[in-house]
Amino acid sequence: MYQVVGQKSLADSIVMLDIEAPAVAAKAKPGEFVIVRQFENSERIPLTIMDFDRVRGTVTIVVQDVGYSSALIAKAREGEAFVDFVGPLGRPTEIENYGTVLCVGGGLGIAPIFPIARALKEAGNHVISVLGARSKDLLILEEEMAGVSSEMVIMTDDGSHGQKGFVTHGIQSVLDRGVEVDVIWAIGPMIMMRSVANFTRPLGIKTIVSMNPIMVDGTGMCGACRLEVGGEMKFACVEGPEFDGHLVDFELAMKRAVFFKEEEALAYTRVEDEGEGN
Repeated sequence: MYQVVGQKSLADSIVMLDIEAPAVAAKAKPGEFVIVRQFENSERIPLTIMDFDRVRGTVTIVVQDVGYSSALIAKAREGEAFVDFVGPLGRPTEIENYGTVLCVGGGLGIAPIFPIARALKEAGNHVISVLGARSKDLLILEEEMAGVSSEMVIMTDDGSHGQKGFVTHGIQSVLDRGVEVDVIWAIGPMIMMRSVANFTRPLGIKTIVSMNPIMVDGTGMCGACRLEVGGEMKFACVEGPEFDGHLVDFELAMKRAVFFKEEEALAYTRVEDEGEGN
């Protein structure tokens, strides 16, 4: 059993959990994910690693209450335990000294961009983080990201915090200062990553995206995370989750991402009706 040793609400419906998992914490790297099963009868779901502490033996995950399983996980409290917590899985981020890098995080994507930004800064990069959210109330981990960034740009759709606009406007504001960007990491909603990739493609700035939104079982067996990258079929969970954003067929990926929306909506109502998941 994997005990919850820390729980914190980051925003409405967004919760951060520290899970006691020494074996996973010992091997975890930025960009990787875990497979979580909360109860014996729960589905297995992939969650990107937000942080890890090798000394304490803990792994931090961030979950948003948007579906049946995620709603149950978001309700977990300290002292409760998960049946399964498998990982680390996927291919880790390629960390090296690139020069000046942009770490672009949108919404929940700020969580997995955090360890990447930290590792890039530790490798000697000048890290400029561009964080985006619909509003100030939904912006997460701002203080944590400030601690691992050389500079920060905050964007909100409604202008309630930072600058008004989208993350692409934030990227443009950096470029307008004459900054030469060597690589960009962009993690967030599929539509955000597509926008960033489309924005940077004509500029020739290498852009890495994380295709974790389309992962299901995390092992490549279900085939739900198939996507086209440069005309080749790839599996996000075993060959990613990070890929060259300029080569990803986002139109196909976005169609796959909504395959189970109806089923998820029906299942989500069970959380409210039953009040528990075991």
